Amino acid sequence: MYNGLRVADFSFVAQPDDYLLFLGRIHPDKGPLEAIQIARQSGRRLLLAGIVQDQAYFDECVQPYLSDTIEFLGPVGPARRNLLLGHAAALLHPIRFEEPFGLSVAEAQLCGTPVIAFRRGAMPELIQAGQTGFLVGSVSEAVAAVQQLEQLDRATCRAWAAANFSQEKMVADYLAVYQKLLR
Repeated sequence: MYNGLRVADFSFVAQPDDYLLFLGRIHPDKGPLEAIQIARQSGRRLLLAGIVQDQAYFDECVQPYLSDTIEFLGPVGPARRNLLLGHAAALLHPIRFEEPFGLSVAEAQLCGTPVIAFRRGAMPELIQAGQTGFLVGSVSEAVAAVQQLEQLDRATCRAWAAANFSQEKMVADYLAVYQKLLR
């Protein structure tokens, strides 16, 4: 069963801006350096948002690349997160570990924003490859996926996420388990 999100907390945006977004902890496991590489190689602007969990990593692998096109925003609250996710052309999720869920992946799709993620952990369960985003194995594959973003329908992203990651879906799934146990 997946986490249940309040769908109404995430605004659908049909026409995004041109930037890519990284939203997560600034830590090697989450792949902010890979997100920077993807953005630079695809010629796109990147906004990085999240807490710095590993200061040495930030100083060595993120800070040197900050510029007019690679911008670090720091931690963001729910309202700004919603705006950033909704207006992004895509969420970059180049994780380097077997992530069990990926809340920002579901949140992005609820805003209609496709996700480009490394094919690790739960990502194949959270993303419909070629419909709500792209599952890739490398930075170069992610760069190629950025070029294909216009092929994806943002309304499909929203519908998929609402059907699979809503509070209502989570409650229904738990009730089904409880009913099965009671039989």
